[in-house]
Amino acid sequence: MTDSDATAPGAAADDDAQDDTTRSSGRRIKLLTILAVLVASALGFLAWSQTWSTLELSGSESIAASITVPGSIAAPALSALSLAGIALAGALAIAGPVVRLVLGVLELVLGASVLWSSIAAAADPVAAGASSVTTTTGVAGSSSVRALITGYEATVWPAAAIVSGALMLVAGLLVIITVRRWPASGRRYQAVVFEDASGARSTDPGDFFDEGSTAPAPRATRRERSDAAVDDWDDLTRGDDPTR
Repeated sequence: MTDSDATAPGAAADDDAQDDTTRSSGRRIKLLTILAVLVASALGFLAWSQTWSTLELSGSESIAASITVPGSIAAPALSALSLAGIALAGALAIAGPVVRLVLGVLELVLGASVLWSSIAAAADPVAAGASSVTTTTGVAGSSSVRALITGYEATVWPAAAIVSGALMLVAGLLVIITVRRWPASGRRYQAVVFEDASGARSTDPGDFFDEGSTAPAPRATRRERSDAAVDDWDDLTRGDDPTR
């Protein structure tokens, strides 16, 4: 027995162990990336459902009131963007490599949109809550609404929404950078693969026929059989025997 024969099993075992380690690392990266997308989107949706600020209003010296502004008023687009991110996390779990790249770019767009919407609302709570003021007081117009507001108090949820947008951006970058290391999707999500007697596989059944060979005639569909039966019945009504 030569030295190469002795070392071959050991080298094969090392290669198998390395492949297992690579697959395990890829699965871990895929899981953590999808989890990051999901957590970032869930945080954005949670922030959207909370109170973002409290506006202090004064119509006169004897009248004072406060109005709470929820995230659904301050940043109404946040819910749709966050739900899209949650759906994207599910799509990443079953998508192929090319689609994952597209989804990674889409996650970047969603993160930038969440970030822009959140920063705009946090930077100007008065403008973000103007519709709530109009609904409560009946006063409309930017200058008129600002004249009614004597002060405001912001909560932590606008900052949480900003963090959500930043995390979505990071998650999108992770998808794009690490997508080639992800393991392949499960077989139930892949195209149907045909296999002939020799073990050759292909997604196109035509590959198993030679150019000069004749493929078996396809079986008639149920609709075709039904149409043929109707034609036979029509022949009978005209006095013709369809069996001849």
